[in-house]
Amino acid sequence: MTLKKIRTALAAVFFVLITLLFLDFTGTLHHWLGWMAKIQFLPAVLALNAAVIIGLVVLTLVFGRIYCSVICPLGVFQDVIAWLHNRRKKNRYTYSKAISWLRYTMLGVLVVALAAGVGSIVQLLAPYSAYGRIATMIFQPIWKAGNNVLAAIAERVDSYAFYTVDVWTKSIPTLVIAIVTLVVVVVLAWKHGRTYCNTICPVGTVLSFFSRFSWLKIRFDEDKCRNCSLCTKNCKASCIDFKNHKVDYSRCVVCGDCISSCKFGALKYTAKKVTASHASQDAQADTTVDKGKRSFLIGTALVTTAAMAQEKMKVDGGLAKIEDKVAPKRQTPITPPGSISARNMATRCTGCQLCVSECPNDVLRPGTDLMNLMQPVMSYEKGYCRPECTRCSEVCPAGAIKPISKEAKSSTQIGHAVWIKKNCIPLKDGVECGNCARHCPTGAIEMVPSDPDDEESAFVPAVNEEMCIGCGACENLCPARPFPAIYVEGHEVHKEN
Repeated sequence: MTLKKIRTALAAVFFVLITLLFLDFTGTLHHWLGWMAKIQFLPAVLALNAAVIIGLVVLTLVFGRIYCSVICPLGVFQDVIAWLHNRRKKNRYTYSKAISWLRYTMLGVLVVALAAGVGSIVQLLAPYSAYGRIATMIFQPIWKAGNNVLAAIAERVDSYAFYTVDVWTKSIPTLVIAIVTLVVVVVLAWKHGRTYCNTICPVGTVLSFFSRFSWLKIRFDEDKCRNCSLCTKNCKASCIDFKNHKVDYSRCVVCGDCISSCKFGALKYTAKKVTASHASQDAQADTTVDKGKRSFLIGTALVTTAAMAQEKMKVDGGLAKIEDKVAPKRQTPITPPGSISARNMATRCTGCQLCVSECPNDVLRPGTDLMNLMQPVMSYEKGYCRPECTRCSEVCPAGAIKPISKEAKSSTQIGHAVWIKKNCIPLKDGVECGNCARHCPTGAIEMVPSDPDDEESAFVPAVNEEMCIGCGACENLCPARPFPAIYVEGHEVHKEN
């Protein structure tokens, strides 16, 4: 019972905090909770984070697959759904053999997709990314809407505790995929508990290799077992064969439900194989002492600290908000500063949407093209990529967007501005403009006479592509409707100015 309480408490803390990390639109929580994204297994592998990978492997070799029932948000989410169903219908599970061919097929598909750089398949299979899509595309808009209700109430009492934020759909295809993922996970967890984890999830399959050899395991005391089958009927992983007194450790996630449901004390989480002589000699001491030690070990192994960082404030510079922009068709998608190249983004991004949810200027959104589906791309209808903002590079757990300083970002060319003559207001409407030149942070745009031989002709922008960094200030602030007269074309490989 103690094992289950500790596991449940830790899982609840991890699940709530990592969900808040995706819901937060202020940029505050990532300073405190960003480490929770970086200790997810697949992002750590893609980021080549050896310390995290080794730590998770050692954790599994000692405690079993507690990663899946404590750290992985999708795993905990499934437990929540199963728990809701169990309140209505108890003792509903049965033992079933592992569907090994499907597990290894899914793992093989993931490995091939990673090697081939097919990010869309990787993002569909990665458990952390699946939950990130659900949290960002479904839960965050609801969270923001609730915030706006509180902001309206606060405004009536002259309070500034809340402020209104835009609630909008950043990508219809990604939203649809998130909804489908949510439905599949909920249905499987509602009916069959941990089926998704033990048949589809490639991370669970990888950890299952190590969990077979874990030091601490759920073990039968055959001398006490009465073959009542309660352990099997309460096992969400369907991995306990009570008739033969065996546990499939490759699927067991050490949730503790079997131990708490056993009325005869026949199941123990121990490092030693329970024998009849051992059980009769020291059963009570083993129950009281070993459980306390194991509980302490589990608690110690999973508790960690987060580094504090100073919160960065969004400064809008007093600029007016521009509505009803339509994104231009770009030949090359724009990837965030720090992503280095489209290739690096394609091979390392898991599509978890954390950078999208954290972007303070609404510049990042999931890609809609097949080649960059669900991976972050930049567009400037609602804002532009401010040179002082590096938040996406700070929160990315997979190394798809590498940490970048403000100074380096200001000299990194992710694209270049392109002028569209037919849309330009000075030529189309005969009025002065110059918004693009006034707000260009690098001075890459200069207003020149449209007719070189006539100094009195309308002034139009001329772009110095060598100085342009592709931040999108010109595109965002261009007053032309619906398409801007100047837009940014992305670069396959970023350049240093």
